[in-house]
Amino acid sequence: METATSTAEPAPRRGYHHGGLREALIEAGVALARTGGPDAVVLRAAGRAAGVSHNAAYRHFADHEDLIAAVGERCMHHLGRLMLERAARATAPDPATRAADRLEAIGRAYVDFALTEPGWFRTAFSGASPGGKRLCATEPEPPAAESTEPAETADRDVRADRTDPGTDPYLILGAALDDLVEAGAMPAEHRPGAQYAAWSAVHGLSALLVDGPLRTLPPAEVESAADAVLAVVGRGLVTPPPPAG
Repeated sequence: METATSTAEPAPRRGYHHGGLREALIEAGVALARTGGPDAVVLRAAGRAAGVSHNAAYRHFADHEDLIAAVGERCMHHLGRLMLERAARATAPDPATRAADRLEAIGRAYVDFALTEPGWFRTAFSGASPGGKRLCATEPEPPAAESTEPAETADRDVRADRTDPGTDPYLILGAALDDLVEAGAMPAEHRPGAQYAAWSAVHGLSALLVDGPLRTLPPAEVESAADAVLAVVGRGLVTPPPPAG
């Protein structure tokens, strides 16, 4: 697996510019998450790293769950940035080949990120949400207000509300799938819902490798597992090129 070195975060700073306390606390939280995952992201520790009292930190975050949500979005940004960097390396002249290569590249970047930055990976998917509420399997999100927008459009808009929408992994995956259709590498009728299948496969493998029963696999087996999952995703989505001649 390639190391996700491009996601390096600056060390948390001591003190902060006037008006920059929230950002300083997020930076401190990102550093805490990198080494300890979401459980390490607490307001008292973040305030100490930023050089302020935890009482001052509470002026910007309701509680540590609120801070985790903000830090998780920053971690998600780093994941998305790595996916974009890897996708940019796919430069095959044939549009269909290039689109397929980019899909594989972002999937492999996802797995690499999980393995090389497990603290950030766990924090990005901790389930914390702004306002200090942590979502879990037994506590569904409150129903959203009714909208006249198509479901897929509304779904994308929700996921675009991040620190940097251009690094949203969901939108990056969706764009890669749209590119497959545009290049003629995937039938348009296969596009609806394809993002859920692809993300579930790659995220499932990543979670198994980081915290599940596959976490003890030797490096060669990890490579083989990633190759196998990405190949299955590719076979399920990408139309093979016609035979030569």
